[in-house]
Amino acid sequence: MSVNLSMFAGVGAQFFDNNGVPLAGGLIYTFLAGTSTSTATYTTSTGLIAHTNPIVLDAAGRVPGGQIWLVTGTNYKFVLYTSASVLIASYDNVSGNGFVSLLATFTGTGAQTSFSLPTPASAENNTQVYVSGVYQNKSTYAASGNTIVFSQAPPNATTIEVMYT
Repeated sequence: MSVNLSMFAGVGAQFFDNNGVPLAGGLIYTFLAGTSTSTATYTTSTGLIAHTNPIVLDAAGRVPGGQIWLVTGTNYKFVLYTSASVLIASYDNVSGNGFVSLLATFTGTGAQTSFSLPTPASAENNTQVYVSGVYQNKSTYAASGNTIVFSQAPPNATTIEVMYT
């Protein structure tokens, strides 16, 4: 099973009541979108451990463990309540973030200009390249499929990091 980070409270979100007070003990119920059919959310990107349903928020109004992961291709409805079961809000047709960032690391040789990514980049605009921690303007390289080609070879022994989707 593949899971994606929730666009609703994905990482570290904090919930508040209508007075701006952290929603200690608040409840998040999860359903299939547009229904009252309960469905699971997950605690990590492995999708192996389900959250309780409802998810009970901690004293700071945050999800225990800090993350909500959703089954890829499934839309959800989230219903948020206070600890006394007073409705705060309902959010329907929420999906996961389908864009997973990948990182490929290379070492410059001073001569090599072409580097092969383990998987293809979705588009050149979805790449970020760093050489020795310095962001490289897109005019200094081209990305096509699973290949990054620099207009000038990165210096010898430099670390090249390519973040992409």
